[in-house]
Amino acid sequence: MTDTAQFIDMILFIVLPYVAMATFFLVSIYRYLGRAFTYSSVSSQLLENKQHFWGLVPFHYGILVVLAGHVIAFLFPRELLLFNRVSLRLYILETTALVFGLLALIGLVSLILRRITEPKIRVVTTPMDWVLFVLLFVQVIAGVGIAVFYPWGSSWFAAAMTPYLWSLVKLQPDIQFVSGLSFWVKLHVVNAFVLIGLLPFTRLVHVLVAPNPYLWRRPQVVRWYRKPGGELAESKTGRS
Repeated sequence: MTDTAQFIDMILFIVLPYVAMATFFLVSIYRYLGRAFTYSSVSSQLLENKQHFWGLVPFHYGILVVLAGHVIAFLFPRELLLFNRVSLRLYILETTALVFGLLALIGLVSLILRRITEPKIRVVTTPMDWVLFVLLFVQVIAGVGIAVFYPWGSSWFAAAMTPYLWSLVKLQPDIQFVSGLSFWVKLHVVNAFVLIGLLPFTRLVHVLVAPNPYLWRRPQVVRWYRKPGGELAESKTGRS
């Protein structure tokens, strides 16, 4: 590896991860304490629901399963490698990961097309929304491409990526585990850290708190009524 390539790897796989994580934690905490009302997905469901449903549901199910697989490989690499020693189990695991990756891709493409084709949705779409969609699209495309062209990802993730990630956690970054990986794998990793760093600035920040209030908040019935002047107003009624 040349000195230039090594320097680039140090920037991308040592500096960027720490900058991204520091930004994520500091901005998320600041935004929650100072601007908690902005912790929202800014839903556009009321403007258009049919395509919203068929985009959001497959994307969420797909991305959650794939993320869960990454977390398991990170926390239990030895157990995963032992699990993959049986070929049938490895095939089932890899196929499942690819199916849910494709599900996430289909949902994401549907959501992007909805933003482009629906005038009312396009008007409320911010530049940061487009940045987020581009990064998510690159991330999912790279992930699906890796699953297809660099198979057995669950095994080499546990063998290469997990030690690298743990080296970051221990504040002893070791890039030898990732320096020899392919361009697409490196793109997938770098793009993931960029997404983490940008998450507090986007609508995705709602994933940090969205499930929590519903555990103790009383169910609400939302009714819309029209004021005498013709303006729509929202009325929320709690119910047990």
